[in-house]
Amino acid sequence: MAQSDATYPVSNSLFLKHSSGLDEGYGVTQGSSLATGDLRRKYNFAERFSELAIDQTPFFRLVSKIAKRPTDDPSFKFTEKRQSWMKRYAYVVGYRANSGSDSFDNALFQAVKASSPATIAVGDTIKVWMATDYKSAGNIQNISGQSNSSIAIGSAGTAPEFFLPNQVIQINLASTTDNGGGATVISDYVLAKIDAGGVGAQLDISNTDNTGGSQVLAGCVEAKLVTATVIKAASGELTSYSSDAPVLAAYNKTVSSDLEAKRCYVVGNSHAEGSSLVNATWKDNPYSTGYGQTQIFRSEFGMTNTARATVLKYEPNEWARVWRDKLIEHKWEIEQTGLFGSQYTDGDGVTHTQGAVDYITNYGNVFSWSEGKTVDSFLDDMSAYTDPRYNSQKATVYFCDTEVYNWLHKLGGYFQNNIQVSDQFRADLAVTGRKKVMGLDMTTISTPLGDMNVTRNIALDRSAVKILGVNMSNVKYRPLVGNGMSRDTSIYVGVQSLENTGTDKRVDMILTEAGFEFQMPESHAVWS
Repeated sequence: MAQSDATYPVSNSLFLKHSSGLDEGYGVTQGSSLATGDLRRKYNFAERFSELAIDQTPFFRLVSKIAKRPTDDPSFKFTEKRQSWMKRYAYVVGYRANSGSDSFDNALFQAVKASSPATIAVGDTIKVWMATDYKSAGNIQNISGQSNSSIAIGSAGTAPEFFLPNQVIQINLASTTDNGGGATVISDYVLAKIDAGGVGAQLDISNTDNTGGSQVLAGCVEAKLVTATVIKAASGELTSYSSDAPVLAAYNKTVSSDLEAKRCYVVGNSHAEGSSLVNATWKDNPYSTGYGQTQIFRSEFGMTNTARATVLKYEPNEWARVWRDKLIEHKWEIEQTGLFGSQYTDGDGVTHTQGAVDYITNYGNVFSWSEGKTVDSFLDDMSAYTDPRYNSQKATVYFCDTEVYNWLHKLGGYFQNNIQVSDQFRADLAVTGRKKVMGLDMTTISTPLGDMNVTRNIALDRSAVKILGVNMSNVKYRPLVGNGMSRDTSIYVGVQSLENTGTDKRVDMILTEAGFEFQMPESHAVWS
């Protein structure tokens, strides 16, 4: 049963006296007196009141102001371009057996093998099988920690298309500790110049008879035979792997400590004086496409005209208050979708746009964050993520949950306060500045790999995500605008009113039709 003012418990000090002298406090009813109790006391209320006002939409704020690009179609596409010159590498997955001092037998294929290395000398002709771990169309590579759509060495669509006569290639001589799974040590390297006509056709070597006694290269279906003349020799075997088989699952290997040491790069080219044109070129398709879609956000609110006309305490105009709060709520919901949304079209044709967490978790760099995360481990992650071939540290903003935001600042403060020995010495991690970016508080944390732009996002506190590293050059806010009509955030006044419906109330609406576009997954990262 609902409590009335007459029964609500209250201290005796709050009781009021009427001129009759009768107590008319709560719990007291005498005669026909009016039990006003606490109802009419002012308690010296101030004219102003406190309100929590914290910027809770940092992701949407930055993207919508820095990277807004309208679309005139609710389904939009975009093109990604990955440079080809930095991708001219391949792995030695096999070689022809050496039949003499200066040539290798055309008939005998051997998988990479430690037990019978091929000894070479300057002037020797070598024949090696080369395979890559990225798609030739679009130069799409493996991304750190990302198992979705992983690319194995020599898998379909990875045949190296860039080898040409007169190119000089570098082949590392390396050793591994456990079949390619351990640390790789580069002992030396070989230089060889590709001979005229020295690039053979693509060959499926997954079922090749390895008469040298090595494993069949299971999973390796595309490779090219490269014939070249040695111009720099070294002691050791002619292979990038000393294990019994190449590392096919390259996606779960570390570039800096494992894969890079095993890659054979094009390091130049050389030509004879007065030589003629080669009349050959390598195939180059650096472009790939992606798509996104918009989502319709609506915030509707109504109020009777009686309520609209009623003057209230604190904020006299309730309609104006609701209006202000609904605008904030609308912005908040777009922020949440920009973070946690997933691209989807349901059975009724309702479209949903992509969010940063979903996109990066499924396609971008993925790192783990466990309790007791160390600075060393974090810097290793950052080293992989900020490889300048794939990502720009300057364009990246790190959205952190509260725990990691505090962790980074505590680390920075510790180093700065306890390890700094001079003005010229800068610690590995140090908080070096704070600034306003689009009205948003941003902290600069200096690291050996460059400055991190860090901000707190409290929405991440309720998720498994600890850090979102977002390259702002590769994310866009895409409001629908076309034919003289903008579907960016718009206010529709009086969608229902006394004048147009005969109902004594008013309903307004805030509407946004927009989507988020994410490109270049290798330039984004998540720690979770």
